Amino acid sequence: MITHSSASGDRTQQLYRRGRELIPGGTQLLSKRPEMYAPELWPAYFQSAKGITLTDLDGRVFQDFSTMGIGACLLGYGCDAVDEAVITRIRNGSTSTLNAPEEVALAEKLVALHPWAQQARFTRAGGEAMAVAVRIARTVTDRSVVAVCGYHGWSDWYLAANLMGGDALGGHLLPGLEPAGVPAELTGTTFTFRYNQPAELEAICARHGKRLAAIVMEPMRHDPPRDGFLEKVRAMADRFGAVLIHDEITNGFRANFGGSHLRLGVDPDIAVFAKALGNGYPIGAVIGRAAVMDGAQQAFISSTSWTEGIGSTAGLATLLEMERLQPWSRITAVADRVMQGWRDLAQSHGLAFTVHGGGNLCALHFGPGEDANAIRTLFTQEMLESGYLAGAGFYPCAAHTLNHVEVYLGAVDRVFADIAAARATGNIRAKLKHREADQGFRRLT
Repeated sequence: MITHSSASGDRTQQLYRRGRELIPGGTQLLSKRPEMYAPELWPAYFQSAKGITLTDLDGRVFQDFSTMGIGACLLGYGCDAVDEAVITRIRNGSTSTLNAPEEVALAEKLVALHPWAQQARFTRAGGEAMAVAVRIARTVTDRSVVAVCGYHGWSDWYLAANLMGGDALGGHLLPGLEPAGVPAELTGTTFTFRYNQPAELEAICARHGKRLAAIVMEPMRHDPPRDGFLEKVRAMADRFGAVLIHDEITNGFRANFGGSHLRLGVDPDIAVFAKALGNGYPIGAVIGRAAVMDGAQQAFISSTSWTEGIGSTAGLATLLEMERLQPWSRITAVADRVMQGWRDLAQSHGLAFTVHGGGNLCALHFGPGEDANAIRTLFTQEMLESGYLAGAGFYPCAAHTLNHVEVYLGAVDRVFADIAAARATGNIRAKLKHREADQGFRRLT
């Protein structure tokens, strides 16, 4: 068991209670709300992070076997090579009336990695990069309808899918996304289809093909494409004259050097990157074919903060460090061992948990059963006691080792045993110190 401070976490929890009073929603990112993991227990804030180790405001030390900055820190926290490049850029000035030269070098590197692309534009976050990509697609096609598969952010163009009633986006990672504040006039501009279900996209194309500006999807998340799914999507985009946009924000660089579409063998017209591209520093990229990217000159797409030098410097340094380390086989080995460990331990304790993984994104589903969410919360609660940030998802990084994994799985073994015993007596919820974790989006009270 990892040793860590036995402090109660009072300072961390008190600050979060104050943060909820001052910040609507408590945090800037839904996926960083403590209520999504273990209410009143999950540490909202950190004072330091290095490798896979974080220290909260009370001095408690945790090993991160959750999402490593929601997938942003593929090289591990505080990568020296990236940090040093950023520090040098800051010392020389991070912004001015002129542009940072690193953005040209970053564009060159990204298009070299993706031979189908010729140009790049940069933002500082994934959500806004997706908005840029869709704006470009709508500009060059002079159309408005977008077909989406998966989760693609908070913008109006995406949430418009839920304007027609129900929860059209419910099966696309985050359920319950209310389109509050999205103009009703956008009804009928965004339609959803599910991964590996080409007939659903075909139906959208049949009804809206003449108005279809873009098909937006992740090439892969947890499950691999089947039966030529990506090829069928590419063919439909070509047939109906739509721009194919691959959202690589989460999966990009996780299993290969570049977008996951490179190893899957289907090129888009636009690919969007963020998260791992800057190893935690804010940088987003939209790369694409020159004829399509010309839409970025026709449309008004511009922001002061997109010109600062830290993001492009971090992006370039991250790519150079990835190229030097070539960490993908080691990261894959870690992911495979964790997923096999989950399967073996669930079976040994008689727990019907299921495991999914792809692109080095690992997911543990604590079902079936009405108590699945309570079990997920209990798992996180007990893993915190063992010194781990852990939940239903695991994003391995270059700083995770197989030795780390074996110690982690030892803790999982003990917690699974406790869960099995509690489940046998119908005592899952009674073992929770506070309420169950939230699922999807909900308003904080």
